[in-house]
Amino acid sequence: MSIVVRDVREHELDSILELNNAAGPSILPLDADRLRHLFDTAEYFRVAERDGAPTGFLIAFGSRSGHDSSNFQWFAAHYPDFFYIDRIVVASRRRGGGVGRAFYADVQSYAEVRYPVLTCEVFLEHDNDPVRLFHGSFGFREIGQHVMPGTDIRASMLVKDLCSYPWVRERYGDALPDAPWLGKPRARRQAAEAGA
Repeated sequence: MSIVVRDVREHELDSILELNNAAGPSILPLDADRLRHLFDTAEYFRVAERDGAPTGFLIAFGSRSGHDSSNFQWFAAHYPDFFYIDRIVVASRRRGGGVGRAFYADVQSYAEVRYPVLTCEVFLEHDNDPVRLFHGSFGFREIGQHVMPGTDIRASMLVKDLCSYPWVRERYGDALPDAPWLGKPRARRQAAEAGA
């Protein structure tokens, strides 16, 4: 019954697409081309497995990625350096079982040595009180609201300060040690592997 969080594999994209589009109104639908773009450009794209079966995924981008989401651009207008959670999806049969908490622990561990704040949004149009409570329990706070162009969907824009970042930045700058538990950003890792 343990949860394993690991990098997504290319052959899993069809099941990721199905999972995303079955998530309901709190997640924007995707098509195969858009998911491929996210796969090719995301700094962080991980899946959770429970009992050997994928049960969810989380996609995130660093502030220097140039991600084209209007929510990402909203944060870019307010913060010079941030890590943005584009989407998190957990299969409906696995919600409430700790998968979301495992993802947030993992993404925070990745981000806190690289970025000063972790950002995301929660849609306000649906009954998302449990989602807002979940984010509040992780220390996120609302800093504004944003209406997504072409959708009329209002999002609560959330931020969490990452308290480890100032010490890591002062001590290591951009040269983090080569420790396996730190991981490497996906986009750079894929480019390095392609050149090898």
